[in-house]
Amino acid sequence: ELDPKHLVRDSYDRISHAYRGDTLPRDRGYFRWLDVLMPYLQQGDAVLDLGCGCGVPMAQELAHLCDVTGIDISPVQIERARKLVPNGTFECRDMATAEFEEGRFTAIVSLFSVFHLPVQEHRPLLARMFSWLRSGGYLLISLGHSAWTGYEEDWYGAPMYWSHADEQTSLKWLDETGKGVSASPSCSALLRMNTRVSPTA
Repeated sequence: ELDPKHLVRDSYDRISHAYRGDTLPRDRGYFRWLDVLMPYLQQGDAVLDLGCGCGVPMAQELAHLCDVTGIDISPVQIERARKLVPNGTFECRDMATAEFEEGRFTAIVSLFSVFHLPVQEHRPLLARMFSWLRSGGYLLISLGHSAWTGYEEDWYGAPMYWSHADEQTSLKWLDETGKGVSASPSCSALLRMNTRVSPTA
């Protein structure tokens, strides 16, 4: 039986450059998310980028101000991140089994990545994310919009796997694991976007 994590790892190794170049134009949607988060961060804050890919653009932008740690399952993506964001710290690991000390990070960013994990791993990971945040810290995350688990045969030239709950279930998990976490209106609006990635996203 095909291991979805092996597929995700191997496919991102293959399509790393096709999926993301060394830079990203400011008009791409990621920067709307960054513009929400950046006002809350200060020089030297510890920030974790879960599913960081090649580091562009989130870790690359955050590293101008913050002490960035990035995690990704793809060795090729991590190799690129180390070159593209030399002042960041990057580790090739499965985010579902990553461990950090409680309260280490001021912010955690996880965009277009959690839904590459089997959906049954989402809630436990969210709980651990909140434990890694300091009191009053910030979580910037994208999750699925509708419940679906499956594969695409040709996504940027390789097969890809997704698995996610519906929006209301994801919001429920965020509320439960975050112990009443509050969200800014702009973050809430972005969370409600259909975050399924396509070549035109």
